[in-house]
Amino acid sequence: MIVVLLGPPGCGKGTQGERLAAALGVPKISTGDVIRAAMKAGTPLGLKAKSYYDRGDLVPDDLIMEIIKGALAAPEQGKGAILDGVVRTVPQAEGLAGVLASLGRKLDLVLLFEIADEELVGRLSARTVCEACQSPFMGRQPGQLHADCAKEPKGHLVRRKDDEPEAIRNRLKVYQAQTAPVVAWYKANNGPLTAIDALGTVDGVTARVRAAAGLS
Repeated sequence: MIVVLLGPPGCGKGTQGERLAAALGVPKISTGDVIRAAMKAGTPLGLKAKSYYDRGDLVPDDLIMEIIKGALAAPEQGKGAILDGVVRTVPQAEGLAGVLASLGRKLDLVLLFEIADEELVGRLSARTVCEACQSPFMGRQPGQLHADCAKEPKGHLVRRKDDEPEAIRNRLKVYQAQTAPVVAWYKANNGPLTAIDALGTVDGVTARVRAAAGLS
């Protein structure tokens, strides 16, 4: 089963993606992880991607999709994969469709996590991270020592600049501008799109995700 996850920052799709991957017995793939793995392995495509990284440029969609294609063709993805962050724009949705067609596979499900912007602002602006190990925390104030930090010296909790309320609102505007056309594209092309209410407990959202994926 191949599933694409869509949703704004802070909606919980990463957590839900991990849970769904475990339930289905398939890996969870993110664009960043796949590109970094290709660069670390020194593959021809990885080295090409590294040249863009080294210049501070964005990796082109066509190169990203070639790397994703290689990942999906690997034996460990034989049963499918959960794709998180792979589709952010219409060209990427089109590119993934082409990749899957070339592999003789199909997209089984697109999960669109929906939640009000102000709820996300509240969630993300309450988040702090350990400056040393980057562990995230909710509801803990900046400046506190992370006593369980694995790094030495232990880090203190900080709030990232992109988790300040105004920065979050700007990120959400960018997300909406990019994702609205993607949702429209999937609807126009009869994509297997299902909206998921992302408000509520983690377990409650998981139940909705499992139902959408046909799991009991």
